[in-house]
Amino acid sequence: MSFRVRPAQDGDFEAIYEMAKLTGGGFTNLQPDRGALVAKLARSDDAFSRDEESPEGDMFLFVLENVETGQIRGTCQVFSRVGMQQPFYSYRISTLTQTSRELGRTFRAETLTLCTDFEGCSEVGGLFLHPGERAGGLGMLLARSRYLFIKLHRQRFADRVIAELRGVIDEGGGSAFWDAIAGRFFGMSFQEADEFNAAHGTQFIADLMPKTPIYTAMLPESARHVLGVPHPSGRAAMKMLEREGFSADGYVDIFDGGPTMSVVTESIRTIRESREFTLSGSVAEESGQAMLVASGDRRDFVASYGKVHPGENGEARLDQGSRERLGLEVGDAFVAVAR
Repeated sequence: MSFRVRPAQDGDFEAIYEMAKLTGGGFTNLQPDRGALVAKLARSDDAFSRDEESPEGDMFLFVLENVETGQIRGTCQVFSRVGMQQPFYSYRISTLTQTSRELGRTFRAETLTLCTDFEGCSEVGGLFLHPGERAGGLGMLLARSRYLFIKLHRQRFADRVIAELRGVIDEGGGSAFWDAIAGRFFGMSFQEADEFNAAHGTQFIADLMPKTPIYTAMLPESARHVLGVPHPSGRAAMKMLEREGFSADGYVDIFDGGPTMSVVTESIRTIRESREFTLSGSVAEESGQAMLVASGDRRDFVASYGKVHPGENGEARLDQGSRERLGLEVGDAFVAVAR
């Protein structure tokens, strides 16, 4: 397989912009806005350039590259810590129980409460794979490469990682959840609010959003029906997150009601099961173990599939193709985890 994941560069702008136009809306971290994408590339470049080891408000942007053709066919992002410049809002789903002795009945009401419970967490997001490449495990390569980047730069990330999944969006680009709650206070459509959020952040939420709990029973059925439900295109992503140990514990996005999932960083399966090796030589591709392999510090980070033959004392051989994609020489360090 001739694909690898690497940090995005300025020359990738047009390819990323073309993919952004294919997302279909509601994809906050990958908006088809040239100005926002230029700013995102600049922010990512700054993050890769810094050598500080403590978690800050960094954003790392990666691309999936076909090494043989040079085409960019996917992208993903990692945020070292959210809520540093502006609050990171979620809705927490809770249950309020009340009992009436006179009626002899107990009532349980589900509520949505605006919160910043995930402030300071790391986040994985912005994963998009070109429709023409949705086979061969490339989505898995993109997704899991982020965890190996976190492992190789562990001090730059928090002790908990979250992932926001896009909620249900109708064919016209609208959101029943937005229309039922926030749309009543903001005077703008879901698409307008989503684009504004991508360009300017969430401070306007703090300024205008109601702070009191909202009873879900008072919402229309159309909004309750999509609460905590991922967009159909995100179901596979949700399953991948669950396999890594993420869970949805009653938090949803304030814009579209999509689920917010989280996990303790050290419990992420790819991080927990990956091993560190020193390259000792090459191995025939048909004889090695199929693994996801990654190496490199910051801007030199690369991840790809490869065939690994573990040896003794932490040494391992690697097939020639993946050695070339990762730029590894004998004696170089890398990490690997089973596919």
